[in-house]
Amino acid sequence: MTDILDELHWRDIVAQTTDADALRKALAEGPITVYAGFDPTAPSLHVGNLATLLILTRFQRAGHRPIGLVGGATGLIGDPSGRSTERALNPVEVVAEWVTRIRAQVEKFLSFDEGPNSALLVSNLEWTEKLSVIDFLRDIGKHFPVNRMLARESVAARLEGEGLSYTEFSYQILQANDYLELYRRYGCTLQVGGSDQWGNITAGVDLIRRVEGAHVHGLTGKLITKADGTKFGKTAGGAIWLDPALTSPYAFYQFWLNADDRDVVRLLKVFTFRTREEIEELEKAVAERPAAREAQRALAEDVTALVHGREELERVVAASRALFGHGTLQELDERTLEAALNEVPKAKVPALGAPYVDLLAASGIVESKSAARRAVREGGAYLNNVKVTDEDYVPTADDLLHGRFLVLRRGKKTIGGVEVG
Repeated sequence: MTDILDELHWRDIVAQTTDADALRKALAEGPITVYAGFDPTAPSLHVGNLATLLILTRFQRAGHRPIGLVGGATGLIGDPSGRSTERALNPVEVVAEWVTRIRAQVEKFLSFDEGPNSALLVSNLEWTEKLSVIDFLRDIGKHFPVNRMLARESVAARLEGEGLSYTEFSYQILQANDYLELYRRYGCTLQVGGSDQWGNITAGVDLIRRVEGAHVHGLTGKLITKADGTKFGKTAGGAIWLDPALTSPYAFYQFWLNADDRDVVRLLKVFTFRTREEIEELEKAVAERPAAREAQRALAEDVTALVHGREELERVVAASRALFGHGTLQELDERTLEAALNEVPKAKVPALGAPYVDLLAASGIVESKSAARRAVREGGAYLNNVKVTDEDYVPTADDLLHGRFLVLRRGKKTIGGVEVG
């Protein structure tokens, strides 16, 4: 069994632990059961959730038993952590659908055929919906001093602003009860989560101590921010989702491929299973050969394969290469090509008939028609990776890829597209 704490610290993942020495001792004594919760507040997990999910995966690979909890109950309430305003309550049937989708995502990262450390997947609706208001108040609520609840960072921050409802105020009690239930049912003694979950996690640790007299543990992962100070996992288009219908595998791959040199080594530590030696070699490559972007390619390939599978990775790598003239565009499947063109400047026209230079200008990758003509004259204009030499060339139906698309390129790196119809 590997020393999972040393591994997590080397990867610069750990933000806080309730009692580091006691946790290390418990881990040294043999396998433990560890859980992380994922609320269905959207139809998919995003890359921020992925960081926590991979902590759970690392514990299983180190010989421990993981529990993935999907918040079928807490997702109906809303966690105030990290929010300045009240969440809108989603309809019950919507949350139920999201629970199903997120269960399937969590399931992909855990192994359910590992003997004693086989993973479990549960929903907290199983025990929460059976809990009466009286039992909730008498058996659980009485263990929560209000002054301590008010002092929690997530609550105090909201009270200084717009305030929060009793519904969200009680969220920490429900999550603490989840930990108590998992302790009683499965002997779970460690909860992991993002750093914004610290208050909720310690509430559960304290509840188990008060009710069961047991010493259990909590661990949070560090908040991941970019070197430029912006929030990790967000782009101009929104969150980077794990669901391919919300963030295409091509866009997902490009997100990691575009990682800043200042961020890429840490991202490799957090989001891949590469060894210390492999990551140190890639760190050296960043310092010595930054233009080669070896670390970024390794990161993009590893995480895309992990989330979307090796076959999907091969498709997006082929698309990425083909767009820049290093492969055959005609061999790309329609879905992958469409996803790739959605990530570059693109014009939509109702029908063919406009000259190539007009389309090049319409796509936005040159400033004007005169600039488009100049690109053709200088030998830097391409249609579907074929150099265009005639300034008056008009694309025909034979040029269309999948009967819909034209791929435009200026020079080696500036890509645009046209969708017809």
